[in-house]
Amino acid sequence: MNMMTPVGGNSELQRQSRRARLLGSPFVADVLAAADRRLGSGPRTAALIGGWVGDPAGAALGLRLNSAIHALARRGTPPVLKALFEHGHDDFDAALAVTLATEDRFIANWMQSPTQTNEVGRAAALAAALMVVHHATNMPVALLEVGASCGLNLNLERYSYNLGGMVVGAPESPVRIAPRWSGGTPPLETLEIVSARGVDLNPLDPRDESTRERLMAYVWPDQPQRVRRLEQALDIARRVVPDVDRADARTWLAERLAEPQATGVCRVIVHSMVLQYFDRAARREFITTFREAGHRASAKRPLARVAFEWNRTRSEVRLTLTMWPGGSTRILAVCHPYGDWIDWRA
Repeated sequence: MNMMTPVGGNSELQRQSRRARLLGSPFVADVLAAADRRLGSGPRTAALIGGWVGDPAGAALGLRLNSAIHALARRGTPPVLKALFEHGHDDFDAALAVTLATEDRFIANWMQSPTQTNEVGRAAALAAALMVVHHATNMPVALLEVGASCGLNLNLERYSYNLGGMVVGAPESPVRIAPRWSGGTPPLETLEIVSARGVDLNPLDPRDESTRERLMAYVWPDQPQRVRRLEQALDIARRVVPDVDRADARTWLAERLAEPQATGVCRVIVHSMVLQYFDRAARREFITTFREAGHRASAKRPLARVAFEWNRTRSEVRLTLTMWPGGSTRILAVCHPYGDWIDWRA
């Protein structure tokens, strides 16, 4: 196969390259564009992408490939890739051709696993939503997170936030999240979380160096603020280890929602960038579980669902809030996928 011949799946890499550029990462955009051009150098990787079953965008194949390449660069191999990431040269095509040829097996194996971003920047949107919940209920929160990964956002009350000039959270925290803000502001309320528990098919342990390697590989290298924020959140998680169960999210959620709920505590389920990995049947089951639990909710034991997810056309990421009793849903904000900006709509 000629190294310059496009293969199946190249359009997805091109699409993700354009998206990365729009999201403020020209370096990652250039890496993915060069990987698309040189994909034939790695036959295993090319076959994996070309023969992918299902939605390649939903599976985030571009992000998986980029993270594998970033992981290799962080390891310093091959030297031409390390030099590219350290800005020793700008020959993306040469670096990606060598990398795909020499590290094809590593890249293909890495890409078999789902994305593990655990983006801490999204915690600002989640915290804002929790303040809306507190304003509506005047109750502390029992937090449950679906797709928690390493559980870094279960520690969200330990971070400091600047939400459109309103400073909330833990003032002494080294993790400071200040998204670019437009629109109104959420009600100024206390972040009072009495319990926090999550679930993931493959939970990562923040005390494990392999966890650090995987999460750091998913951060775009030309965005140093995100890199530093993740490092600081991992440091906190080593001291206050999040409670994340290994289980299927739908079964786990049904079990948690069936458990007794304390009077005067609002149970809140959050999920961010999770639904894209569910097929239609799984989504229907997920929504049905919420509705059934919502029928059991009362004014003294309310239920809320906070979602940070793409809309159906993947044109924007919406922060939505559904509350029971009642089951009304509203859009709180439109957000950058990694939380860099928030346009508050509520």
